[in-house]
Amino acid sequence: MSSDFEAYEQDVGTLTAEITNKIGRIPKLAGEEKTQLVLNVDKQLEEVRELLEQMDLEVREIPIQSRGMYNSRLKSYKQEMEKLEKDFKRSRIAYSDEVRNELLGDDGSSSESQRAHLLDNTERLERSSRRLEAGYQIAVETEQVGQEILTNLHSDREKIQRSRDRLRETDANLGKSSRILTGLLRRIIQNRVLVFILGAIILLTIVLAIYFNLRGH
Repeated sequence: MSSDFEAYEQDVGTLTAEITNKIGRIPKLAGEEKTQLVLNVDKQLEEVRELLEQMDLEVREIPIQSRGMYNSRLKSYKQEMEKLEKDFKRSRIAYSDEVRNELLGDDGSSSESQRAHLLDNTERLERSSRRLEAGYQIAVETEQVGQEILTNLHSDREKIQRSRDRLRETDANLGKSSRILTGLLRRIIQNRVLVFILGAIILLTIVLAIYFNLRGH
């Protein structure tokens, strides 16, 4: 399971390096070449998002005792993704301003005002995105806690079942022991009755022998 995570991790590392390089090149290009590069970066960012989703699914399948390390690594990649998206948005805003100026002939002050407005909206979107991410993280952590509780309950259930089986086995053994002891006690009583009867017969025989001996004299 961890090998799949590491394979996704390598793909994410390769893509983020390429995206970082391309974002830095966007402001230096113009025309169709810049447009194609923007579309290419947007596509690669979507690939990174899909890889992060796959990594998130893999982490959920990793045993709980090893999950913390992978969660930390996944969190760092998500933070890097947020940074890339922020840099890309700024690069696209600059690119959009240049295209708008070429088409409409806006002056510098108007362009700066629009850019500031767009940046402000971008910051608001990023704050909303961070709040959504925090809510998602809480949901994931809640799910992990729920899984741990279910695992503990399952373990406790198995322990109770084993204890119940041992009690049943012990009860069966006690029943057998009770029957054996009852049989031994019955035999002891029978032996004692036989001893008393034999003793009585012997005593009676002795008494009769003495009686007939005295009577003969």
